[in-house]
Amino acid sequence: PYGQSATIARMSPRLGVLVLPGGTDFSYRPFSAVQNSALRMYPFTWTLRARFPGAVDVEQVRYRVYGWNGGQASPMWQARAALERMARRHPGVPIAVIGHSMGGRVAAQLAADRRVLGVLGLAPWWQYADWREIHGGARVLALHGSADRTTYAHRTAKGITELRDRGVDATYVEIPGGGHAMLDHIGTWQGSALGFVDGLLRERR
Repeated sequence: PYGQSATIARMSPRLGVLVLPGGTDFSYRPFSAVQNSALRMYPFTWTLRARFPGAVDVEQVRYRVYGWNGGQASPMWQARAALERMARRHPGVPIAVIGHSMGGRVAAQLAADRRVLGVLGLAPWWQYADWREIHGGARVLALHGSADRTTYAHRTAKGITELRDRGVDATYVEIPGGGHAMLDHIGTWQGSALGFVDGLLRERR
């Protein structure tokens, strides 16, 4: 019936969001849902669900192992599977990716896919110019703390500059004194995700 179809349409989200935790360079330790890198991202996942009920479908990705592991790019298997699941659940609905540290690298790699509408990198591990994977139609926002000694703000800034030179809608925000674990300036880190998703949703209206 028409009325039922209209109700389903109203309930369908306008945006999918994948939340991508960090990891480490080399490790085959099984990824745990209660390790620090996962715990660090739950507040992002929960606040997005709470702020945009019904408008977004948010999934926090769980990798098989903790490390990137060179050319194996270990987390990409689970991340790409999550992207496909999201796309099957909501055909035609664009997807945003939000990644911290190694998750920022995963996010950039996923954004070679045109179904990805936006990329939010939180202290992203873009050591290998991973930003070059991001397709030209995506919106990109990257935040990095100036006191981060695990990944580097200057490299993130360089990536955003290069993206802008390509014509990508890309913005860089440095957080003065911010560290890698996002345990400082919490309102800025969390607010960036809420604002980013809100902006993408407004574009979808």
